[in-house]
Amino acid sequence: MAWGQSSDPERAAPNIMKTTPENQAATFRNQDQIWPHRTIRRGEAVRPLAPHARSLADQTFAVGEVRVGVDDFMARRRTAGFLILKNGEIALERYGLGNGPDSCWTSFSMAKSITATLLGAALRDGAIASLDDGCDLYLPGLAGSAYEGVTVRNVLRMCSGVAWNEGDNSNGHDIRRLGQAMVSRRAGSVLDLMGGLPRAEPPGAVFNYSTGESCLLGAVVAAATGRWLADYAAEKIWGPAGMEADGRWQLESQDGLELGGFGVSLCLRDAGRFGLLALENGEGFGRPGVLPPGWRDLAGQPDCAATAFGTLTPGSPAGYGYHWWALPGAPYAGGLHTGAFVALGAFGQRIYVNPTERLVAVIQSAWRQPSDAEAEFETVMLLRAMVRALQSDPTP
Repeated sequence: MAWGQSSDPERAAPNIMKTTPENQAATFRNQDQIWPHRTIRRGEAVRPLAPHARSLADQTFAVGEVRVGVDDFMARRRTAGFLILKNGEIALERYGLGNGPDSCWTSFSMAKSITATLLGAALRDGAIASLDDGCDLYLPGLAGSAYEGVTVRNVLRMCSGVAWNEGDNSNGHDIRRLGQAMVSRRAGSVLDLMGGLPRAEPPGAVFNYSTGESCLLGAVVAAATGRWLADYAAEKIWGPAGMEADGRWQLESQDGLELGGFGVSLCLRDAGRFGLLALENGEGFGRPGVLPPGWRDLAGQPDCAATAFGTLTPGSPAGYGYHWWALPGAPYAGGLHTGAFVALGAFGQRIYVNPTERLVAVIQSAWRQPSDAEAEFETVMLLRAMVRALQSDPTP
C-alpha cells in the first residue's frame, strides 16, 4: 500500500528512527504506509484464548522502595500491548497508546525468531536437508563470498565469522548500510550487501549479532522452499498457531523478498499465539507438528561455547540459541527462568516463553530510543513478578 492510500487517518513518519512522541505509535501501527509488504494470511480456525482463573490486573512489583502497578508501568514505559498467557489462557491483556486487539504492531527484531521458526519448519519438511549444509548450497550467489561454506547452523547462532557491525545506525555501521539497501528498493540489494562482507573470524568461534545475517537466513528459507516467506509463514505459523488476524511482512523491494531480520507486523494476541506455538514445539492446537522433534529446546538454548550463558554481553547472564535469546537457570532469579527463551525487538518488544511454567508473555512498546536500560530493568522485574504470581507454589 502506497503512502496516503490507507483508510486509517493516522499517518506514519517516513523514518521509523525519527518519530515524535505524538506520531511514534501511529508509525509502529502503520508500517504498510511506508514500505511495500506482503500479507501473511490467517487460517480458517482461530485458537481460543480463554480467561485464566487468576487475573493479574492488580499485580504490583517492586522498583527500589516503590510498588508499581500494571497501569503505572504501561504509562511510564510507553506500552502499547501487554499479554500474559498461562496454560494458553489469558491472565492479563491490556492496551495503551491507542492500540486495541486489532492493532497490527511492528515487531522489529522479534521477526528474527519467526524466520528461525520457518527454518525449523523447512528442516522438518526436508526442504533443508541439514543444519550443517552450507548457506551457498541454497544461495549459489554466495559462492566466492565470506559466506561460502558457512553452515546454516552457524548463521542461526549468529556465529558465521563474517564481519558485521550492528552499531547504532550511524555512518560506518553495517546496519546503516542495510538501511540504505532498503531505501534503494532494489531487488537483491540486501544479499549483495551480505555477499560483499569480509571474513573476521573462523565460523562458529565468535557470536556477533547481525540483522543482515537474519535477512540472509530468510533468503535461505525462501530459496529452499521455493516460497515467499509470508506464504510459508501462513502455512507453517499463522494457520497452525490459530491466528485471528492477517499479519504483514515488509519487503526489500516492490514484489520482492521479505526481510528476515525485521518487518513483521502482527496483533498482540497473535504474538502470544506464536509464543504458544514455540512453547508447544509446533504441536499445539490439535494440529500435526510443524517443527522437528526437540526443536524448541535446541533453538531456545545455547549449544556451543560462543553462545553460552554470560558470554555475549558484559554484565548480561543471557545466552543465545537459534535466533532466540536464552535465560539461565539457577542461581539467576532463583531458577525462575530455567529453560526460558525470549524474542526481543528494538523500542521494547518482547515475547517471553517459559516452558517450565507453561507461560508466554508479550510486550509491545514504543520506547523513545531503541534500547533503554532503565525500562529494560523494570520490564525484567515486572515479568519476574508475573511469573511468580502464577506459580502453583509461589516463591515469596
